[in-house]
Amino acid sequence: MEELHLRRAHMKDARGIHALIMEGVGRGLLLPCSLNQIFMRLRSFWVVDTGPGTPVVGCCALTISWENVAEVRSLLVSPDYRRRGIGSMMVDACLDDARELGVTRVFCLTYQREFFSGMGFAEVEKESLPQKIWTDCIDCPKFPNCDEIAMARDV
Repeated sequence: MEELHLRRAHMKDARGIHALIMEGVGRGLLLPCSLNQIFMRLRSFWVVDTGPGTPVVGCCALTISWENVAEVRSLLVSPDYRRRGIGSMMVDACLDDARELGVTRVFCLTYQREFFSGMGFAEVEKESLPQKIWTDCIDCPKFPNCDEIAMARDV
C-alpha cells in the first residue's frame, strides 16, 4: 500500500485541488468552487498525496466564519483512495487547527452525514449558522432550498 502524506497545501496544489473538487461536483458530492476561490483560501487547505511530485488525492479546508466558529469545507478524497482514513486524517488536522486558533465550534454543510457523525459532529439547524448563511449561502444557486445537512461539534 502506498504511503500517505498529510500536509498544508502549496501553490502547486491549487489546480489539483480544483480538479479534485470539480470531479466531486460532477458526482454530486459537493458544491463547486472556483480556482480563484481555491487560491484565495489556499492557506486554509490540507492535502494528502503519496509523495513528492504526486497528485493530490485528498483535500479539506478549515475557514473561519466568525469569532469562535469555523467551517470544515471542500472535503474530498479521490475514489481510488477512499476507505484509507484520509478524510478522517484531514478533518482531524482541521480540528487541531481550530483548537490552536481558539475556535470553540466547528461546523460543516454536507451530504455525508454518517462520516461526520463518526467524527463527533451532530446535526444542527442551518439557522444556527447565520454567518454562513449571510456570507456564502446567500449566493448559492440552491439558496434557500439547500439540501445539504448542517452538522457541528464543539472543540
